[in-house]
Order: sequence, then C-alpha cells, then structure tokens
Amino acid sequence: MDYYVGVTDWRWYNYLRNRAPEDVNFWQPGGKTVFRALRPGGAFLFKLKHPYNAIGGIGFFTAQSQLPLSLAWDAFESRNGFDSIEQFRTVIQTYRRTSERNPTIGCIALTNPVFFQKEDWIPVPADWANSIVQGKKYNTSNDIGADLWKQVETTLASYLIAAPSKQDSFLAAEEFPQYGNPVLRKVRIGQGAFRISVIDAYQKRCAITGEKTLPVLEAAHIKPFSESGPNQIANGLLLRSDMHKLFDDGYITVTPDYRVEVSKRIREEFNNGREYYQYHGKQLIILPELNLNKPSKIFLDYHNSKIFRP
Repeated sequence: MDYYVGVTDWRWYNYLRNRAPEDVNFWQPGGKTVFRALRPGGAFLFKLKHPYNAIGGIGFFTAQSQLPLSLAWDAFESRNGFDSIEQFRTVIQTYRRTSERNPTIGCIALTNPVFFQKEDWIPVPADWANSIVQGKKYNTSNDIGADLWKQVETTLASYLIAAPSKQDSFLAAEEFPQYGNPVLRKVRIGQGAFRISVIDAYQKRCAITGEKTLPVLEAAHIKPFSESGPNQIANGLLLRSDMHKLFDDGYITVTPDYRVEVSKRIREEFNNGREYYQYHGKQLIILPELNLNKPSKIFLDYHNSKIFRP
C-alpha cells in the first residue's frame, strides 16, 4: 500500500489540531506542483518540521488542484489553518516573496484528519533525510514502510476507539476499520474536499456552458446535501454561479442521459430567459473521465422528480 509523508507547517498543524475539522487544505504556496503521489483515499501523514521531527497525524487524500487563494479560502475557510483570508494571504505572500493579493496556490484536499497528542507522535523513519522539502512516498511492501505504517495503524486505532463519532466518518461496513486500500477509499468527503474534487473532475469548466472563469464556477450538489445528498463527485456538477442558482431552485435540470432541460417557468415568471433557453436539450459540454464520477442517474432522477419545476 502506498502512503505519503508530507512536511507540515507547525502553525497550520497547531491551529487545526484542536478544531476537529471534517477536512483540511494542505496548501502549497508555489501553486505549480501537481500532487500525483497518491490516489484518492490514500493516507497522508503529517511530518512536523524541526525541532519536532515527528509524525503528528494523518489525513486521507481526496483531490488536488491549483486555485486562486480566494477560491481556496471559499472552499475551506478556516480549514486552511487561519482565522481570516487576510492572515492566509500574508503567509502566502511571505513564502512567495510577493505582494500579489490573489496568487494561484496548490491545494491538496485531505478529509477526516486525525491529529495525534504529543505523547503519541511517531518518530520519523530511519531513511528520512533533513533535505526533504515537501515529502516522500512510502510503501508497506518494504521493511521501513511497513514498520512506520504499523505504528500509524496502532496509534490511529486508539484514537478511533476513544472517539466513536470519529469512527462514523469512515464508511466501514460492519466491523472496525482495517486500514488497507479498500477501506481508505471509503472515507467520507467533507464540503471543501467535495468542491475541490468537482472542480478537478470537470477540468475547471462549467458542465453546461463551458465557462472557464474559476471565480464564477461552483460545485453544485445534484441531490441537495440538506436532503441527504452525499459529498460525492457523482452527486456533483460544476456550474457557473447563475446556473447553480437556477439548478438549485428547480428552473434547470439535467436528465439521466445528460441533457439540459430548462423550465418554461423562467419565461412565465420573469418574462425573460433567452440566455438560458439556448441550452435546452443540449448535452453537457463536459463530464468526468471516470464513469464512477459521472453524474449518478439515481441523483439525477431525484433532481428531475423532486426539485425541477417543469
């Protein structure tokens, strides 16, 4: 099993460890490096910098993207590790040695983070080099990787036993989770990670219009989260903000064959709608590449029958 040990900023770790967030943004100030070390669900360990030099916790990789700082804040807010966007901006500007107000940064969405108490911190593996700047990939097929993971697994199990509510965030079927690949792929996705996942899956384009201007693109739930709709890519669409509003309010829907349907009520209620009727009957412009991430017909049926106003 592959997992990753990421060099972790102490201020970020210390801010988040007492807040029990559902997900976090493990941001990278440079904004150019694409994180490819893990597949979704893979374990991401928090390696604290000098003088601590220890493994202080774990999160589970969900998605990565390069986003303007303002959008990273919109997606995660204080789960970026700060009280305000101004604090976040100041730190990024310091790292980058620039005064740019809205730079593009790297965003690694980690869900279900667990922060260990200091007495449970785990020593870094024997082959860890102080020159490592970002992190290192490990595998349980070799002695060093297997030994470290065994320590992590033992420590993590004690935290889940001590906090039953934390266990609920993992979708283990019947028995206590055993942390191998099948279970790691079942961790729940938080709201921020959902947004990043949908942005990444739709290649930063509105599914209906093809719009590429990121500040006006939003991750929409097909079956509303308030109505037990899950934070899954298959329950998401990336939509331009006006399309998102119309979709949520039932003036637009997407059929199970991925065609756009626009309600006649827009014309009847607002004496307008030319901008929107041009999309009626058209196929979605873009869909996720993986079939399992494409809009679920179950959720689309729900939106068509329960929310859409024909």
